Amino acid sequence: MAGDEKKMHHVNDDPDVQVLSGAENSVDDEKRVRRKIDCVILPMMCTVYFLQYLDKLSLGYAAVFGLIEDLGLQGSQYSWCTSIFYFGQLVAEGPFIYLMGRLPLTRFIAVTIILWGAVCMCLAAPTNFAGFAAVRVLLGVTEGAVSPAFVTITSIWYKKEDHALRVGIWGGMNPLAQVIGSLLMYGIGKIHHPSIEPWRILFLLCGALTSVFGVVFYIAMPSTPQKAWFLTPREREIVLERMQRDREGGDKVKFSWAQVRETLFDTKAWFILLLGFIASMPGAVIFFGTILINGLNYDKFQTMLLTAPSGAISLGMLAVAMIGCSILPKYRCLVLILVTIVPLVGNILLLKLPLSATWGLVASSWLASCNPGILVMIMSLSASNVKGNTKRAIVNTYFFIGLCVGCIAGPQLWEPSAAPRFFSGVTMGLSCWKRDREQGVDSGPVTAYAGEDLTDKEDVLFRYIY
Repeated sequence: MAGDEKKMHHVNDDPDVQVLSGAENSVDDEKRVRRKIDCVILPMMCTVYFLQYLDKLSLGYAAVFGLIEDLGLQGSQYSWCTSIFYFGQLVAEGPFIYLMGRLPLTRFIAVTIILWGAVCMCLAAPTNFAGFAAVRVLLGVTEGAVSPAFVTITSIWYKKEDHALRVGIWGGMNPLAQVIGSLLMYGIGKIHHPSIEPWRILFLLCGALTSVFGVVFYIAMPSTPQKAWFLTPREREIVLERMQRDREGGDKVKFSWAQVRETLFDTKAWFILLLGFIASMPGAVIFFGTILINGLNYDKFQTMLLTAPSGAISLGMLAVAMIGCSILPKYRCLVLILVTIVPLVGNILLLKLPLSATWGLVASSWLASCNPGILVMIMSLSASNVKGNTKRAIVNTYFFIGLCVGCIAGPQLWEPSAAPRFFSGVTMGLSCWKRDREQGVDSGPVTAYAGEDLTDKEDVLFRYIY
C-alpha cells in the first residue's frame, strides 16, 4: 500500500482529489495540451457537424430548384419530407443509446458517417414522394448518433469550463452550413446539364463529401485520450489528470442498468428533453425560409443569395452567446434566456409586417432563424451537468428525442401553400420562444460518492454549472 501511495499526489491541497504520480501540471502545460486537442479533435468534429447540417439544409435549397415539381409533391408532402427524416432519427435513438455504451464511440460514429453519406447520395435517385420519403427515413437513422455522441466526446476531452465554447464552435457549423450551402446551391444551379437536375447534383456532392470524410474520421479520430496519436505519453497523462480533477471518467465501454434507473428518476434529465422539444419546434423556419423568400417574388438565384445572410446572423448570435458564457460562466441559463429574444422578435415581425414590406419580411426571417445558438447552449449544459457513461448517453439522447419530436411536429404547421405568410408556423414559433424564456432547469446540486464511472449524483466532488 505504501508503494501505491507514493504514486499518487493531492491536487491543490485537496485530500479528496488524487492523480497519478509526477509533477503537478503547470497552467502552460495544460494550455499547450488543450491547444493540440483543439487542432485535431475539434476540426474533425466541426467538419462532421458542418456536413450534417449541409445535408439537412439541402432539402430547402432543392425545393427552390425544382424538387417539389420534379417529384410531383402536393399538399403537405413537402412538409412530410422534412418531418419524416426525424422519424428515422427517433427510431434510431433507442438502439444507439445501447451501442454507444457498448462500442468504441468514435469508431461507431465513423461507420454511421460513411453510411449516411451513401444514403444522402441515394436522395438523387427517387422520382416520386414515396421513394424520396423512404430514403429520408434511412438518412435520419444513419445520422441519429452523431449529435449525442459529440456531446459525449466533448465531455471526454474537455473540462466543464471549456464546454460552452467548444460546443459553440462545433455547433456553429449549423449557421456556417446555411451560408455556404446557399452559395453552393447558387453555383450548382448555374450548371445546365441535360440529364440531371441541379438539386440531384447537390445531394450527390454532399453525400460523397460526407462518406470520404467518414473514412478520414475513422482513421484519424482517437477513441480515447490514452490512444491520442498526436499527444506524447506525458501529454496523455496531463489530459487524464486534468479530466480526473474535473471529475470526468472518460469513455467506458460498458452499459450500466443502475445508471438507467437513476436517469429515469432524474428531474434534470427530463428538463433537457423538454428544452430540446421547445427549442426545436420553431426551427422549421430554417427549412421553409427559402420558400418564404421565394414566395416574395424573388427568383431562385436571388432566393439563394438572400438566404445566406440568415446563417451569418445566426453565427453572429452564436458568438454573442459564447461571449456571454465566458463573461457569465456560472449563469449559462441566464444567457440562454437572453438569446431567445432575437428569434422571438423575428417571429413577431413575420406575423405583423405587411406582405408589401418584402425586405422587412426577409430580414425578419433571418432573425427568426437564429435558433442554433439556443440549441448549442442546451447541449453545453447537458455536457457540463451529466456524468456517467450510460447516463450521459441517455440524457444526450433525451435531448435529441425532444429535438426530433419538435422537428417532426414543427414542419406540419408550415404548409407550402401558406407561403409566404406561414401564419400557423410563425404563431407556433412565437409561442415556443415565449415558453423557452419562462422555462428553467432544476439547479439543486446533488452529491454522493466518488469512484470510477460514477454519475453526477454519485460523485461528491462533481459540481453542476448553470
